[in-house]
Amino acid sequence: MATATGTVLRRCGRVAVARLSTTPAALSGGGLPTVMERHGNRQVIGYGYNGEPNYMDRVDYPIPAVRFKEETPQIKALREKEKGDWKKLTPEEVQELYRATFCQSFAEMQAPTGEWKLALGGTLIACSMAIWVYLWMKVYVYDTMPDTITNPEKVEAQVQRMIDLRINPVEGVSSNWDYEKSQWKN
Repeated sequence: MATATGTVLRRCGRVAVARLSTTPAALSGGGLPTVMERHGNRQVIGYGYNGEPNYMDRVDYPIPAVRFKEETPQIKALREKEKGDWKKLTPEEVQELYRATFCQSFAEMQAPTGEWKLALGGTLIACSMAIWVYLWMKVYVYDTMPDTITNPEKVEAQVQRMIDLRINPVEGVSSNWDYEKSQWKN
C-alpha cells in the first residue's frame, strides 16, 4: 500500500510510514499524512522530542508532543470541566486527566526496575562457571608441574647457573654484583 509520501509498512500489527521524500509530495499537492492518519484520535500538543510528533516517557524531556490516550467522550467531558475551577474536580478525575496525557509519572519513570539483580546474578554465575572450568582443566587437562619449577633447591641451582653463565646480564643498580666472588662490588 502506498501513500503520498512513501510506503506504508506493516510490522507486528503496527503501521509505519517509510518516507522517501516529503518535498516532492508536498509540491505535487499530496502533502504529509494528517495527524489523524499518524496518531489516530490523539491530540498533538507540542513540538516533541527532536521535532517529531511522537509520545515518549523521558525524564530529560518531560512534555511529549502527543497525548498518551486517544480522545474519548469521557476525556472530552473532563477536558471541558478542567477549563473551569479545578477545585470542583475530584482527585480521581485529576488523575484520569493526567493519565490521558501521560503514561507514567516521574516517580514511576525513576523507580528502580530491579534489573541490577539480573546483571549481578548473571555475572556471579559466569564467574562461578569460569572457576569450575579452571578447576576441571587443572585436574583433567594440565599435567603436573615439573620438578624444576616446584623444587626450591633446583630453582636456586638454575638461578646460580644463569648467574655463572652471565645469561641476561643485569643493568642498573643490580649490575653492581660481582659474578666471580658472588658478592656485591664495593
